[in-house]
Amino acid sequence: MKLEILILSLFAIYVRSKSVDLCGTSLTTVSGTHAPKQVCAGELIFEDDFDTLDLKKWQHELTLGGGGNWEFQYYNNNRTNSYVENGILHIKPTLLADEKGEAFLTSGTLEIYGGSPQDQCTNPLFYGCSRTGSPVNILNPIKSARIRTINSFAFTYGKVEVRAKIPAGDWLWPAIWLMPKWFQYSLWPASGEIDIMESRGNRDLISSENGQNIGTKLVGSTLHFGPNTDYNRYMHAHYEKTLQEGYDAAFHNYQLNWTPDGITFSIDDEVIGEVRPTDQGFWNLGELDKTNLENPWKGGSKMAPFDEEFYLILNLAVGGTTYFPDTVTNPGGKPWSNTSPKAATDFWNGRNQWLPTWKNDGSTHFQVDYVRVWAV
Repeated sequence: MKLEILILSLFAIYVRSKSVDLCGTSLTTVSGTHAPKQVCAGELIFEDDFDTLDLKKWQHELTLGGGGNWEFQYYNNNRTNSYVENGILHIKPTLLADEKGEAFLTSGTLEIYGGSPQDQCTNPLFYGCSRTGSPVNILNPIKSARIRTINSFAFTYGKVEVRAKIPAGDWLWPAIWLMPKWFQYSLWPASGEIDIMESRGNRDLISSENGQNIGTKLVGSTLHFGPNTDYNRYMHAHYEKTLQEGYDAAFHNYQLNWTPDGITFSIDDEVIGEVRPTDQGFWNLGELDKTNLENPWKGGSKMAPFDEEFYLILNLAVGGTTYFPDTVTNPGGKPWSNTSPKAATDFWNGRNQWLPTWKNDGSTHFQVDYVRVWAV
């Protein structure tokens, strides 16, 4: 009997040692309620195939703030705007007036402070938790969704693949991106932002600068970094890819490879951009060494600020005063100016231009097939 126990004990030790050997040393770190206890190089560490909308994995943003860009949407947790159907996540824009009536936009009050974790306002900036409409400055006319893994999963270094189909409809703004969980190096953009994919929903949005279609035929990937908002050096890490038939015509794989040596963006396994800082890091890459500013990353690695844990975000924004240039041509024009103090009102009053492009056939939905993250 003692011999059998000894043999079983030795076998258990052997199995444990082999499992350690098989788990390659990983550079990835993770945290959150859905983070694995053990991280092995090359292994899948986060996955969602959207058989259901798992609210333990994805936390909704609830805010009227407009993402710092005075966007026109109200992010909420509602199955009208975010739901799963046939294994696909749908983020769908709707009109607030359809729910509350048009008069509510100019006289109603939205207070979204909430009383439980699932309905509490998540961002009070830019009047994000309470707004009252007026004829000059109406309430956010669009309802949409932004979901994130801020509580469930954050990671440093890894490979990300999101299979998605972008929406078509004027002034829609889908995005797949990552934000820092702890803001180790101070507030945005000092702690960075990783945009895996952004696009514009207009099918015929033409840049007046180069005649290029910058709507659904173009997607971009970007790193935002800098010591403050006036010195956001994204132009040193911005990449674009065009597709003649448009990225709204089919699903595509949007990919990120993030290591201690650099960041690579790809679409359908084709590299569209790569950032590899020298030992002087992003301070020199962004030509910030030519300024008299203080370097917030001097205590970090050469990848700082991209050497801390980031979480995933999927969202569909609308309009705003930064992403859609005034210097574009578009069928029916652009109903607001980015310098207007009443941009949302102008957008809504010009809905005869854009609303006909929002077809009732699902094409305005930002659709996501799956999200996967592997350790490196």
